[in-house]
Formats: sequence, C-alpha cells, structure tokens
Amino acid sequence: MSKLEHLQPQNVFHFFEEIAAIPHGSRNTKAISDYLVNFAKERNLEVHQDASNNVVIIQEASEGYENAEPIIIQGHMDMVCEKESDSTIDFEKDGLSLYVDGDFLKAEKTTLGGDDGIAVAYALAILDDPSIKHPRLEVVLTVDEEIGLLGAYDIDLSMLKGHKMLNIDSDVEGHFLTSCAGGVAVAAEIPVSRTSQKGTLMEILVTGLFGGHSGAEIHKERGNADILMGRVLKAIFDETPFGILTLEGGLKDNAIPRECKAEVLVPTENVELVKEICAKLDATLKREFLAMDADVTIQLTEKDEQEAEVLDFASMSKVIYYLRCVPNGVQHMSMQIPGLVETSLNLGIMKLEQDIFMTETSIRSSVSSRKEDLKDKLIHYIEMLGGEVTVDGDYPAWEYNPDSSLRGEISAVYEKLFGKAPIFEAIHAGLECGILSEKIDNLDCVSFGPDNFDIHTPKERLSISSTKRVWDFLVAYLESAK
Repeated sequence: MSKLEHLQPQNVFHFFEEIAAIPHGSRNTKAISDYLVNFAKERNLEVHQDASNNVVIIQEASEGYENAEPIIIQGHMDMVCEKESDSTIDFEKDGLSLYVDGDFLKAEKTTLGGDDGIAVAYALAILDDPSIKHPRLEVVLTVDEEIGLLGAYDIDLSMLKGHKMLNIDSDVEGHFLTSCAGGVAVAAEIPVSRTSQKGTLMEILVTGLFGGHSGAEIHKERGNADILMGRVLKAIFDETPFGILTLEGGLKDNAIPRECKAEVLVPTENVELVKEICAKLDATLKREFLAMDADVTIQLTEKDEQEAEVLDFASMSKVIYYLRCVPNGVQHMSMQIPGLVETSLNLGIMKLEQDIFMTETSIRSSVSSRKEDLKDKLIHYIEMLGGEVTVDGDYPAWEYNPDSSLRGEISAVYEKLFGKAPIFEAIHAGLECGILSEKIDNLDCVSFGPDNFDIHTPKERLSISSTKRVWDFLVAYLESAK
C-alpha cells in the first residue's frame, strides 16, 4: 500500500514514491533512467536515452497550443546519498523509506532525494495527465548533477525546439533564480609514511554537526567535521606525542561533513591528559557553535593497549598542517548583490589510506577569475605538501539575462495566482542552466521549486503544502503559454 496516496497533488507524490523506491544516487542511475524510458514508451511519447543515462521525453502540444513556443522542463534524476551512522541502508541496492511528519515528507535516517526527485515527479505527473493543457513539452532529465553536472555536459539536445526552460532545482518557494555560481572539484593525494608504535588505542569522533549543502548553506558558518578534527588533532599534538592510525570524514564534496572519525595511539601514561584536552575543546566548540551547531560533540573512546602502524612524525605533521591551514568556507561576498556568497570552497571528503592522505574539495564562484584563482591557490598548497592533484567537474556560472521575457510571464501568472510578486535572485549553488545555455541558443530560463529544507543531509524534508502550491503555479503557467 502507498504511504503517500492521501497527499496532494496525488499524481506528483505517486511518482515521487515510485522514484524513491529505485536506487538513484550519482553514478547509479541506470535503473531510474530505464524507468523513465519505460514510462515514456508506455504512453507512446518520443523518448531519447543516451549512453550516460540522460533522458529526454517529448510530448506534443495540446489542442489549441500547436503554435505556442515549446517549453523545456528540466531537472536531474540523481540524488545525494547521505545517511545517519546507524542507518543500514545500502544506497546501491535499496530504495528509500518515506514517511510523513506533519507538513513534511521525510526519509528514515537518509536524505530524501527531493533534490531533485521533485522535478522528475512534477514532469511525469504533467506528462501523465491529458487534462493539463500545454505547448510542446521537452522534458530534459540529466544524471550525475550532484557530482559536477556531468550529465548536462554529455547530453545531446539537438532534438529540442524550445528556447524557454523551467529548471525545477531550487528549494525556496516563490524565489525564482536567474543566475548561479560556477564550480570545480579538486581531489588531492598526499603521500604519507608509517612507523610502528605502541600505546593505548583511542577513537576520536567529531559528531553532532548539521552539515548541509556546500553552496546553499556555506554562509551559515556550520561546522565542518573534517576541519574541526584538524583542530582536535593539533590540540593533542601540542601536548603529547601520539600516532594516527585512521582518519576519515565526509561523504560528498558538495556536502558539509557532519562527522569525522580518527583512531590514534596515545602513550598510556598520557591517556588522561588526552581526555582532558578533548573535554576542554568540546566545551569550547559548544560555545563557539551555539547558534549554528549546538550539538557539536567530541566523543572519545578508550580501547586497548597495542602496537600498530601509525603515521610517522613528518607525515602526521603534514596531515595536521593541511587540516589546520587549508582554506575552507566563504572566501568572498558579492559586492554587487547584498548577502550573496561570491566565492567559497568546502573540504567535503577526507580519508587516510595506508600510504596516501586523500581529500576532495568543491570550489564555487560566480566570478570565473576568482574560481580559477582559488583553484590555483589550493593546488599550490597541495603541491607544496608533495601531493598530486586531479581537477574534475568544472562547470560555468549561469549569467543573468537582462532581456528575459520569461521572467515577465512568470510574474504575471504568479501574481494572478497568489496575489503577490515572486522574488527573482541569484544563488551560490551550482545549477545546470549555465551548461545548457551553452548548448541551446538564446536560452531563456529560470529555476524554482517547492520548499525543501536541509538538503544533502539526513534531515532533508520537503514541504507537502508548498509542493502543491508550486504544482498549481506550474500547471497555471503551462496553460497560460498558449
């Protein structure tokens, strides 16, 4: 039995539930792509699927709309797969466990995938309902948006006729985005060496952090568990010799790390000193992050005495130096748009292998020269520590179009429907509009969506009532485009 059949709009939540049952994390999109192709074929719609799993579905205009300009509806089918530490889900094989909590749709201990499953659900609900009148619809659903907008780079759009695009990939109702930052991912591999050492094994866990989207929420000054672990390790380093066995934090370069774990060997006679250091720093962090990450916690677990292979002194010094000094967070605020982050970066993934210290960082900026400068700065920093760099997923900013007619059309429909004007603004997060604007001549586009909170975290929740209002707007806009 459906858990969502009582929700409105019924067809939208029906398709969202079907999507949620299919594993669809980034780089795991074959199953959902095939689902979309089968959906189109069952309804005799024109459909295109490429080798990357991108899908384009085309539905011809309703009667009376044959001469109207085609409308492109666009979103991405992959989701960020984050979960609580005690969740048993296997994102490669398992669907999500959805539940309703008041006005919110959530998933048990995982991200919901409202980013961007709601775009897919909206599109399928429109294509499935012959009572909705509209121009020719060209539905573009891409893959691997969350790991560098990779599908948008690969997709062939030569079959499209439209030049107006509704990107349904933002998360504040009534706020329509008209430009966004560009970005790039930088991966580092820094060589390390190990030596044998004896001591008491202790596990350090930095946890309780909120995390969040590294673009949309980077300005909220939430704690980065990887960076905070560097602070913990440096505090211990200042007071006693010790060794690092393991170190791991963060799951996605575009999600602020919520948790980081280290295993260290401490001289047995200094175990109590390390406990005191961590307890003192725990209290300090709770004061510093009271307003934005009040539950931040340093958990320390004492284990057995043993001999193990730990980082040698030089390698440990490099790792701690990296975590203490690498740039992270907001670097520049826009001087043209008040309150908008212009340039930032996020250390999203960190892992210590046997002989390699590995990190992945997401850089964003709405000024291309600043993006390149920050990338160069990070690369220089990594290379000075003897590391090698891989750069991936470089995507352009989406520039503001001063001559957009779409904004005027949206304003008219929105004001008629809700009695107030929509808000048009820029965002620091990355969207596919910039890449697609390079593929489609004279593309006029906006991005919008329903209220969806704490995306890229297991606390993600989609407003049911907002989903209904945005649906009403979407249908009204299509029917007005005659």
